[in-house]
Amino acid sequence: MRNQLAHIALACVVVAAGHVPGDLPAQPASTSAGQAYPGKPIRVIDAYPPGGTTDVVARIIATKFQETNGQPWVVDNRPGAQGIIGSEVAARAAPDGYTLLMFTGSHTVHPSIYAKLPYDLLRDFAPVTLTSATTNVFVVHSTVPVRSVQELIALAKAKPGLLNYSSAGTGSTTHMAMELFKSMAGVDFRHIPYKGAAPAVLDLVGGHVDLVVAPLPVIHSHIKSGRVRPLAVATAKRSGAVPDIPTVAESGIPGYEATNSVGVLAPAATPRDIIVKLNAEIVRILGLPEIRERLLGLGAEPVGNSPEQFAAFLREDIARWAKVVKDAKIPLQSW
Repeated sequence: MRNQLAHIALACVVVAAGHVPGDLPAQPASTSAGQAYPGKPIRVIDAYPPGGTTDVVARIIATKFQETNGQPWVVDNRPGAQGIIGSEVAARAAPDGYTLLMFTGSHTVHPSIYAKLPYDLLRDFAPVTLTSATTNVFVVHSTVPVRSVQELIALAKAKPGLLNYSSAGTGSTTHMAMELFKSMAGVDFRHIPYKGAAPAVLDLVGGHVDLVVAPLPVIHSHIKSGRVRPLAVATAKRSGAVPDIPTVAESGIPGYEATNSVGVLAPAATPRDIIVKLNAEIVRILGLPEIRERLLGLGAEPVGNSPEQFAAFLREDIARWAKVVKDAKIPLQSW
């Protein structure tokens, strides 16, 4: 975990400096036909429903991409099978820089959860950059009689099986965040998986479930409305977007942390000059004051690291969640 945080800390310095480590090409990237890249709209596949964290981050970046490059990012939501369907579409796309995939932490969980994935995350994708590390929040419906993590734990122990929780789906980072919490707190909740964070949150707001660990960009407006009650954030430190909400660690579960990282992947074999061009442009956008402010206001810490740093993060995160899955005794599933 210390290595993972070190990558993110270094990446934030990179964003602040406004450049990517290493040498950047002096000439514009080009396609195999010699045409300056990008020469047409870029399809950015989001393998989850609209309104989720990846969707929000992709559209924030898209607002600035066209201004400099003359071509838009077209966000293509392809939900289904907990993100596997859209990810397979991206993995099989032509490696020409015109199809990208929004990465979420769920991608590094799936190898430990699902049998016979139709792609290999490390083999079939080329990392471009991590865009952000998103704050997850423990939230209960306003009718649940708890106001702190300790009260939640006490209620769960006093009445086993009473509480249920929604997640963005089996194998999602919100599912894993709760499994990690259950293990560390010694409690149990009934799991109700959904097809994305947005529908999982909507059913919490509607009172159909009791609890959720949700990305702050998705749950923030509902917290403000008062219909749901935040208990704690899952980050190591308090979020600048919601500084009054304590961390799970300071609420009695020391060492707990479960953030959700978002990034951009390209199909494997995408030319290196295109990867470098995309990396430099996305990092530049993430460093713009207005973009940083928008992301931070949503509880998403801008990152913007190098492809090599992102590749190292992927390997470390796969190993990290594999241990959580093993400790939680989650059986291998078919998707």
